[in-house]
Amino acid sequence: MSNPIPEVIAIIPARYKSNRFKGKPLALIAGKPMIQHVVERAKQVRLLSRVVVATDDNRIAECVQSFGGQYVMTRENHVSGSDRLAEAAELLGISQHDVVVNIQGDQPLFPVEVIEQVAQPLLDDPALPMSTLIYKIIRPEEINDPNHVKTVFDRNNYALYFSRSPIPFQRNPDEKIKPTYYKHLGFYAYRKGFLLSFVALPEGEWERFEKLEQLRALEYGYKVKVVLTEHDSIEVDTPEDLLRVQHYIGGGNG
Repeated sequence: MSNPIPEVIAIIPARYKSNRFKGKPLALIAGKPMIQHVVERAKQVRLLSRVVVATDDNRIAECVQSFGGQYVMTRENHVSGSDRLAEAAELLGISQHDVVVNIQGDQPLFPVEVIEQVAQPLLDDPALPMSTLIYKIIRPEEINDPNHVKTVFDRNNYALYFSRSPIPFQRNPDEKIKPTYYKHLGFYAYRKGFLLSFVALPEGEWERFEKLEQLRALEYGYKVKVVLTEHDSIEVDTPEDLLRVQHYIGGGNG
């Protein structure tokens, strides 16, 4: 008897108490809260059977309810977005074989194509535990910016390492051929059963230093498929980023 075709469910972790930008999900962009922009974009993805916001704050829950979105209340003491994602997946009763896509609540301009791109490897390979997106860096200032995470991967597109430092390091800067740098985009797809196993793992040593959760999967020997996308996505980490997004949407380029 063959396994049923997995469902693909998007969960959007959203918390109010962001260190750098308090109340970020409720920040208005073109008259709508940011979380509404994210939910509405996610609902355009035909592959998704459900789109759910996972939050610990009643203000965000009420906002999502006001525009007809679905939400689930999670605990306040989660250390990471993955922990919140895992609790939400359990509360929603998602099957062990289904695919959970983590959409960041601070990317209101994400191209809808990237959700299918990140989820498809898990639909193609039932043994694959997780996948994520990468993008070829075209802005030189991003190479040395620790907020833009770089990655290297093998010839089968499995991640070898993620770092806030530029990787690879070019030992001879006089060489005519320069490295190609790829940055990590914060979209993940997990097999639900693996997601629960992942958040139960102790923090990894590389993760502790780099503050990058995906390194935990690599350190414990799990494969992470990276999917090269042609679409970049703006993250709103600060009020200045919000102004940049306002400019895009206000100009009709969102």
